[in-house]
Amino acid sequence: MTNMKKILGVTAAVAMLLGASACGSSNNGGTAAKSTQAIKLTVWGPSEDQAKSSSWLPTMEKQFAKAHPEYKITWKNAVVAESDAGTTVKQDPSAAADVYMFANDQLGTLLDNQAIGELSDDAKAQVKKQDDTAIISSVTGTDGKIYGVPFTGNTYFMFYNKSKFSSDDIKSLDTMLQKGKVSFNIGNSWYLPAFYTGAGMTLFGKNGSTAKDGIKMDSTKATEVTKYLVNLVKNSNFVVDNDEGAGLAALQNGTVDAIFSGTWSASDVQKALGDNYAAAQLPSFTTEDGNTYQMKAFYGSKAIAYNPNSKVPQAAAEFAAYLGSTEAQKAHYTMRQIVPTDKSLASTYKNDPSAVAQNDTIANTSILQPTISAMSNFWDPCKTFGTAIVNGDVTTDNAQSKTQAWIDGYKNIATATSSSN
Repeated sequence: MTNMKKILGVTAAVAMLLGASACGSSNNGGTAAKSTQAIKLTVWGPSEDQAKSSSWLPTMEKQFAKAHPEYKITWKNAVVAESDAGTTVKQDPSAAADVYMFANDQLGTLLDNQAIGELSDDAKAQVKKQDDTAIISSVTGTDGKIYGVPFTGNTYFMFYNKSKFSSDDIKSLDTMLQKGKVSFNIGNSWYLPAFYTGAGMTLFGKNGSTAKDGIKMDSTKATEVTKYLVNLVKNSNFVVDNDEGAGLAALQNGTVDAIFSGTWSASDVQKALGDNYAAAQLPSFTTEDGNTYQMKAFYGSKAIAYNPNSKVPQAAAEFAAYLGSTEAQKAHYTMRQIVPTDKSLASTYKNDPSAVAQNDTIANTSILQPTISAMSNFWDPCKTFGTAIVNGDVTTDNAQSKTQAWIDGYKNIATATSSSN
């Protein structure tokens, strides 16, 4: 991490501020002095959360202000999607929002730029009470500290037509391919790794946070997975999905029975399948050498952070914690179907197939997507390799050499990363 001492200094100062303010001031026999502090809070989030005065974000702001009469708050909201937060915030952390929503894969970038605050003890206790270990890990820095309050998981899973596949069928991709048509985006580097991570690929160590450990996989197993994918593409019951949504389109016109996507596709899939709408965690697959592997998707979370450069860091930290609270997560699901991470809210989505599938996938058939900056070196070579499989440039005959070249490319990246540290 760059300038870590500065980061620790900022977060320590904020922690002291939060601790001191929590004690309050007193006079005349211990009666707390009451005053109202006029503050401005700038908040960034996706457009869908602030489209109207009755949208989720303005509603939460009104509720927070009512619960905190010690502040007279002027709100300034702006549209910055969670996926864009890291890029936007780092342009000038001192001028960025006081509170913002972010996708956790940007955590490393935000830490490098001293643009995200460590949670207070109270906020950490809130997160630990609300969330499973997997979700907490997604907002934990390489220093072991927690940054950001998670409010929803982020992964993909399987949507399927339950008139085609039974609850036992969906446990095996190979069984599904015998009974119906399945689509998967092999050429996308977020989806493709599910086959390789399931067979033992590791990315930057056990916890995905050690850059020098690089990206590793047993060559024999990797080659067998590649051969499996080469044959999968040729299977008449397999349809190659793509970034333009070919899989969803095929599901909608009835030429495909299962696709892999996330909660963002739930509404469209439900309309397409009607009463046959179903979703589940990822299946297993069996390579030609007889080994069965569980597919494992990348997972992460979306969370709320406060900016330690804020002029009002205490209020910003408090509002960030509020946006990730049980009350706010429940409202987020009710108003926008944003699936909560809070375990106490499981009953609110128990009849929602996509919500259950998302959380089952995170719990059972996924690995944490690394958040360190070295991960940026993973995506393009993976996409190139997956595209080569789809295009037929990788065959069963050259699978070993092509796979080895892909893996060796990551060894070069790891070496370069270690040398620069």
